[in-house]
Amino acid sequence: MALGSPTLTTDTQEQQHGKRSLRRSMEARHLVMIAMGGVIGSGLFLSSGYTIAQAGPLGAIIAYLIGAAVVYMVMACLGELAVAYPVSGAFHIYAARSIGPATGFATAWLYWLCWAVALGSEFTAAGLLMQRWFPEVDVWIWCLLFAAILFTLNAISSRVFGESEFWFALIKVSAVVGLIVLGGAALLGFHPLAKEDFPALGENLMTSEGLFPNGITGVLITTLAVFYAFSGSELIGVAAGETSNPAVNIPKAMRTTVIRLLIFFVGAIAVIAGTVPYGDASLQESPFVTVFSQLGIPYAADIMNFVIITALLSAGNCGLFSCARMLFSLADEGHAPKALGKLTKRGIPMAALCVSMIGGLASLVSSIVAPTTVYLVLVSIAGFATVGVWMSITASHFFHRRAFLRNGGRNEDLAYKAPLFPLLPIAAFLLCVISLVGIGFDPTQATALYFGIPFVAACYLYFHLKYARQRPGQQDA
Repeated sequence: MALGSPTLTTDTQEQQHGKRSLRRSMEARHLVMIAMGGVIGSGLFLSSGYTIAQAGPLGAIIAYLIGAAVVYMVMACLGELAVAYPVSGAFHIYAARSIGPATGFATAWLYWLCWAVALGSEFTAAGLLMQRWFPEVDVWIWCLLFAAILFTLNAISSRVFGESEFWFALIKVSAVVGLIVLGGAALLGFHPLAKEDFPALGENLMTSEGLFPNGITGVLITTLAVFYAFSGSELIGVAAGETSNPAVNIPKAMRTTVIRLLIFFVGAIAVIAGTVPYGDASLQESPFVTVFSQLGIPYAADIMNFVIITALLSAGNCGLFSCARMLFSLADEGHAPKALGKLTKRGIPMAALCVSMIGGLASLVSSIVAPTTVYLVLVSIAGFATVGVWMSITASHFFHRRAFLRNGGRNEDLAYKAPLFPLLPIAAFLLCVISLVGIGFDPTQATALYFGIPFVAACYLYFHLKYARQRPGQQDA
């Protein structure tokens, strides 16, 4: 398979490398819930309180609006690429063909490591939350149990994965909708179960230190964290190779996902900012628990504990899926051992799935044994990877469309095209760069640059030393 070509001419590129291929068994509703499942997690349920404390109530809302705008631009670029390249592990393929194989190689390993680390984090957090109900059971037992469940869901078939993720995500989405509807009604004056006076709409936006208690800098730093909170929306691209009728289902899923993320994230943060007093916002308690408790909802803490555990397992489910498809795609390109590219009769990359689970369990162990050394490095690279992948997507789209037009193509011929080319991919890329520059001014996030940039450089160096001198055909041998 030649690398560096601007477009693909087949719908199922994976078939070129074996008798079996990943099965196209997922519909648009599965794609939407996979993206929602990857995005709606601890960043919204747990960290939104810190966002408000850092930027202020109004600043947090603005930060999430900016994050939603960037997600829209990245998803628009992703939509065009996913229809042009409907293959599994797609970020790697986009970059390899539109920019260069070394960039594809680095992108794939960045994203794989990002989710492998996330797997360990999700298992640990879910196990800790289970201590609320089962304090006598060790956390590691829950970690192994959850790992076994997610591995089984991914090992059966892609449709079983998609169906399980649909229901996982539905629980989370229901909690967010409940918060928006009930909290919004309470802010408008309807709160029959509330034990205390509930704040009126807009009452909490002005703090004792003004609308922006930490200035514009606080909003900027929060915006960087919000970018990470929106990570996972790009999972639609990873699942493109297992989607039926991608030209129809992928754009449909993209539009639906962006609209829902805008409503859910901005709506939820608006209700939380309007309800939780600025001085009480922190990481000590989930803002969802605080809001439901103020509304007088019985057993609010236990309900949200269950929802957050579901959110963590949902993110882990998506992460394991993504890891396996990235390794499969690398093997398919000849940039990873051939064994990782083998499929079961059900079309599952079992070897890649097993290696990804081992990677997740390794990060789990490092989070316990070496939290301030090995695990810190992994987490830093994982945080850096999110924005790095978004930059890869927007740059890939820019070069893909430019090559398409240069080779005589017309915009009207594209099955799906991102609007406002070339302004949209350029603007999205620059905003991602600004976010990375801003990380350097936040001591808590600067570590991502110290480890992330050398990791990417090492990927490029390794690729050029091992693969650059080979002919295209030799890489698949």
